[in-house]
Amino acid sequence: MKMKLVIFLCLVCHGIALASASGTYNVMDFGAKANGVTDDSQAFLAAWKQACSSSGQTKVLVPVGTYFLNPVEFSGPCPGNGEGVDGLEHIQTDPWLGGLYICGPLDLDWRRDLQWPGRSILVAQQLPQTKELQSSAIGIHLISLHFEYTNNTVVKDITSINSKFFHVALMNCNNFQGSGITIKAPDNSPNTDGIHLESNSGVTISSSNIGTGDDCVSIGQGNSFVTVSGINCGPGHGISVGSLGRYNTEKDVKNLIVRDSTFIGTVTGVRIKTWANSPIQTTAQNITFSNLIMKNVGNPIIVDQTYCPYSNCDNSVPSRVQLKDITFKDIRGTVQYKEAITLKCSKGFPCQGLKLENINLQSSGTQSVVSVCLDARAIYSGQINPTPCN
Repeated sequence: MKMKLVIFLCLVCHGIALASASGTYNVMDFGAKANGVTDDSQAFLAAWKQACSSSGQTKVLVPVGTYFLNPVEFSGPCPGNGEGVDGLEHIQTDPWLGGLYICGPLDLDWRRDLQWPGRSILVAQQLPQTKELQSSAIGIHLISLHFEYTNNTVVKDITSINSKFFHVALMNCNNFQGSGITIKAPDNSPNTDGIHLESNSGVTISSSNIGTGDDCVSIGQGNSFVTVSGINCGPGHGISVGSLGRYNTEKDVKNLIVRDSTFIGTVTGVRIKTWANSPIQTTAQNITFSNLIMKNVGNPIIVDQTYCPYSNCDNSVPSRVQLKDITFKDIRGTVQYKEAITLKCSKGFPCQGLKLENINLQSSGTQSVVSVCLDARAIYSGQINPTPCN
């Protein structure tokens, strides 16, 4: 029998400070000062510990205020006092952290302690105790807001400013809903991805404003059933699937939707990028980009299976990432550079079911725009501008 405590964590929610009651643990009662100067980390951890050790459904309450936190980790399992049948020694606890809610308005400014390459203020995770996964957690401190091994998480109305690495990362999560997220970083700040996804299932990111020095949203290996919608992206590098095909532990990617979004002054719009010389064969399939507006975007549509961010890469062996059923449709707007559409597929594992429908991209200047193809055989329908290539 699995026992799981459902945690409701509400950070700075509508300015309502509720009195402590049975099942509600106010961080102020555990010594939090909420003045933006005093370290409130221990108060948060104490409230969490008390809630996690209690039976039934509990709340950790954070009233309106400015909280200075060093890296804190809210970890399960939270077994509670479930029904004991045939002896407590047979009760199993759920190793996943479930039912986590973070609602704003909440502003997180990461400029404090600039000598650090990055800080984590909130890490919500429950890692299986294996050497492999423990070692994979190295670098967590570089991510500002990190969710790992969580179920049924809701994050809304938060702002992340000036992260020194990824602003938000989701890894090995199920059923995550994020909305009303605002992310801001200078356009020349490297590796400040807005939201990075890896090995998740059932993720929805919607109605958010993201401007960074890297990808607004990056969807890495192992993700499935991901929907990204209503994003205002810019500055940054657009919304990317990948890079894929670099490591021998990667899993397939499937069922991704990016829709109803606007890109303003980004280097790229939407793209899929995979490495050549992949160590194993994987698949990325059923991916749709639709109803997108490009405003003075460098290169709006990219499929690049020769991806290399370095000056020299081994491209002697084609990418072994199989792209299947990839659709770009109803994409319109203006282009800053000449190459509006770039389709570079793997010669060894050619793209299958690559479709473009109703594409209208015009130059924002005086030069004409073109399509560039390499080992790509796409299916075109509706209006296509610039002229398609094969």
